Amino acid sequence: MTRTITPRLRTLALLFLAVAGALLVGAGPASAHAALTGSDPAQGVVVDKAPDQVSLTFSEQVSMSSGSLRILDPKGKRVDSGEPSNVSGTTYAVRLVSGLGDGTYTVAYQVVSADSHPVAGAYTFSVGAPSKTTVSVSGETVGGGVVGWLYGFGRYVSYAGFIVLVGGAAFVLACWQRGSGVRAVQRLVVGGWVALTAATLWLLLLRGSYTGSGAFGDIFDLNLLGQVLQTKTGAALVSRLLLLAAAALFIAVLFGAYARQSPSTLNDGAARRLPAPGDAEEKRDLTFGLAIGGTVVAAGLAASWAMAEHASTGLQPGIAMPVDVLHLVAVATWLGGLVALLVSLYRAPAETPVDAAAVRRFSAVAFGSVLTLVVTGIYQSWRQLGAWSAFTDTRYGQLLLVKIGLVALLVGIAWISRRWTARLTDAARSTSRTTRSEKERSKKERSEKERVTASAKARGSGESGAGTKRAAQLARQRAAVDAARQKRLRDGDPSRFGLRRSVFAEASVAVVLLAVTTALTQTEPGRTELEAQAAQSSSASSSAADSSGALTLDMPFDTGGKDGKGLVRIDLDPARVGGNELHVYVQRPNGRAFDIPEVKIAFTFEAKKIGPLPVTPDHITTGHWSASGVQIPMAGDWKIAVTVRTSDIDQTTISKNAQIG
Repeated sequence: MTRTITPRLRTLALLFLAVAGALLVGAGPASAHAALTGSDPAQGVVVDKAPDQVSLTFSEQVSMSSGSLRILDPKGKRVDSGEPSNVSGTTYAVRLVSGLGDGTYTVAYQVVSADSHPVAGAYTFSVGAPSKTTVSVSGETVGGGVVGWLYGFGRYVSYAGFIVLVGGAAFVLACWQRGSGVRAVQRLVVGGWVALTAATLWLLLLRGSYTGSGAFGDIFDLNLLGQVLQTKTGAALVSRLLLLAAAALFIAVLFGAYARQSPSTLNDGAARRLPAPGDAEEKRDLTFGLAIGGTVVAAGLAASWAMAEHASTGLQPGIAMPVDVLHLVAVATWLGGLVALLVSLYRAPAETPVDAAAVRRFSAVAFGSVLTLVVTGIYQSWRQLGAWSAFTDTRYGQLLLVKIGLVALLVGIAWISRRWTARLTDAARSTSRTTRSEKERSKKERSEKERVTASAKARGSGESGAGTKRAAQLARQRAAVDAARQKRLRDGDPSRFGLRRSVFAEASVAVVLLAVTTALTQTEPGRTELEAQAAQSSSASSSAADSSGALTLDMPFDTGGKDGKGLVRIDLDPARVGGNELHVYVQRPNGRAFDIPEVKIAFTFEAKKIGPLPVTPDHITTGHWSASGVQIPMAGDWKIAVTVRTSDIDQTTISKNAQIG
């Protein structure tokens, strides 16, 4: 039997791993679920003087630690002071040290969003004028690398384990109670429990490194593990482990006491005890208890995802979390039951084949699960997308379209399976007589075996052992022949063969569907992405408006002669494309205004090879020069050069870059 069915199951397993690998490798770093929607100072802006603090506004609340928000000067030195704090709503700020000089500063942030996903990024702003910086912002990513891949694979395995555990148990209780005594089904459900437990422990270990440094060596850092246990995600993972302990007890009863009360046979062909008439009520009570307990455990396991991910934040979390629990349980009941049915069709012993009634019951359960998925899925889609355009304009919407297509394909294949189920029912009636004759033949063969055994015992002591051994060997051969005959009859049924193929196709599509669903949980919801895009556009417009305000530059000079040291202050208002008002102030080192023989200004846009554009301001009063209608032809990073002459021979030119327009 094993040689015939192993290639198909191996194909399904390889498909499972291939799809998981393709999605996880192609995903790269985990997508941010909390987006940066605003900042002060804004990205790329040039401010007159250093601010007292830097604040960031996100699309949802985030978790921060002491190093979550770092401000770096042009040389890469940290200039933030103290820990970040939540100033209001979703806005967080960190104070800066005093006495910051001019130049370009880098804001780097690394936080954890309310739905448990890490978010990282960086941007720059300038004080006085832009400058060169040694800080690189291109590497500010989180959730990627080896640790990110391992974490993503752990999430996939945890979902798969949950689906197999819950769906397999539901299939046994609701559809095929005799399956509780089939070892292949037992191994499947226990395997789901082991996979979910191992993946949960693995995610708990990886969590600190995944949301932090991303270093593989930090996986076993106990300090990081302690910090993880204090987070919402850590609490959810620990709760899942506690519920898995209860699930272990459920499995022990399902495949222990409950299996002993189910009319079935062992895989080795030995007959089980048939239930006594008084056991029927006890079995009904046990079935009811297992159903209630299993439902509570399944809902609790599903809630461990709902309480820490998408459903726990955003719109209507009080409604979204119960809906998410229903959605997950329905998925597990459908897809996990499908896998259990596939295993039963291929691996159930010849003495206990899965019957048409069990397939019909599963078909009804699957239909109810699909209806639940449709209702909860519509609500989740509305909540996560918010607009029809999000289906095509966001990655979440595109993945959701793929998921909808896969569900439709799965339902279509299920409809074909229902047709094979109907044919299987008709075939079962026509083959029942053949089955009875096979049983009678087996009974006669067992009688013959007992006769041979009794005859062997009647012989002398020398011949007794050999006769008994020979009788046992003949019995094993007859049992093997009988099992092979029943398997040929079962496998030769075209209806059962067709059902196997359609269920195998369903399971293959389900593997891909699970991979797409896992990718969806790691993708920024369409509604959040659209809101972030709108906020960034608004911020960019605001930054452009801010950068159109008055520009002030302070430039110290030293011509080398008597009274050759001082400070030139340039005011350009409104610092935009077109006409501008220019004011020049000259001060001594002590801050007092004084006159010098000559001041000249030149504007150069080196990137576009424009300029120098000379400007000679008029003297207004002591230490003050002015020019009206200074034309700036293009927005960009302009070099402003000031030539200062303090005597007939003492002269110098100083310059700074500034963003204009």
